[in-house]
Amino acid sequence: MIPLANPVFGAAEADAVQEVLDSGMVADGPEVREFEAEFADYCGAAHAVATSNGTTALHAALEALGIGDGDRVVTTPLSFVASANAIRVAGARPIFADIDPATYNLDPAATERAVREIDADAILAVHLYGLPADMAALRDIADDAGIPLIEDAAQAHGATYVGKPVGTLGDAAAFSFYPTKNMTTGEGGMVVTDREAVADPAASFCNHGRTDEGGYAHERVGHNFRMTSLAAAIGRVQLDRLPGWIDDRRGNARRLTDGLAGVDAVTTPHEPDDRSHAYHQYTVRTPDRDRLQEGLAEAGVDSGVYYPTPIHQLAAYEDFDVRAPVAETAAEEVVSLPVHPALSDDDIDRIVEATRRVAAGLTV
Repeated sequence: MIPLANPVFGAAEADAVQEVLDSGMVADGPEVREFEAEFADYCGAAHAVATSNGTTALHAALEALGIGDGDRVVTTPLSFVASANAIRVAGARPIFADIDPATYNLDPAATERAVREIDADAILAVHLYGLPADMAALRDIADDAGIPLIEDAAQAHGATYVGKPVGTLGDAAAFSFYPTKNMTTGEGGMVVTDREAVADPAASFCNHGRTDEGGYAHERVGHNFRMTSLAAAIGRVQLDRLPGWIDDRRGNARRLTDGLAGVDAVTTPHEPDDRSHAYHQYTVRTPDRDRLQEGLAEAGVDSGVYYPTPIHQLAAYEDFDVRAPVAETAAEEVVSLPVHPALSDDDIDRIVEATRRVAAGLTV
């Protein structure tokens, strides 16, 4: 079976972890500070704050921006539930705006309507599948309303918008280093921002509200959202390899798109001219997803659905009265094919051949 995801670890990661073990400083130590500095530099940002995972990074970013009880945050219904959960855990309420059918990201027009109608307190944009949202339009909406714009960049390491890396397009951004992401620390996250007034409270919030003085000086209520030095050691090695992996993902995506050209029953990913897709997922849509997945499995090709249920239709959100027809239709049709860097040329050929063969029997 050609796997949908295949995290890559080698001797360099093992050696880096062993060095941390030998040092005895396995918690929140110098290795974490080095990783923060290197990741900020990769994003072209002034600050980065390491966290225990991508959800805690989102939560910390919201807290640092002052988003809390009673606030309303406009976001997308087509994402992993963590995007909305972080808003709720911070005490705010997610307000779901519909998506653009081509990019699967927040539709600026729907976002603007939602911001105006509910007098929103923030916008949280998700760069779904590794494709940046329309950040210029969303930035204009946020600026006009005088509210912060937050990036959920959990799937978008290495993506760019008008040549600028994601993570520097809003007031704060959150990344995830879960094993299936474009790079991993095992588990981990990062808050990225150009604003010291956001970075400092985020770092404090992640460390029990401690101040820069350290010790037992606590100026706010916080959590233990710290990253371990073991995770940071893995992350530093993976970050060095990330540019090459992104090139591989984009190359694999091009071959898949070229190979699936002319297949009417399969719509391949759209990449606007002003954006560079990082292809965390290579997501197509088809009118008969079940049959496509069954046929792929029979051919030894794994696939996945991200996400089969829009967030507002999940049981945990049953009290949300939302209509998002574009997102709801997409959730019935999207399916992701393998695109990760470990794929061989033969693997790509097999994926294309199997998809074309199954798609030939589907009705558009």
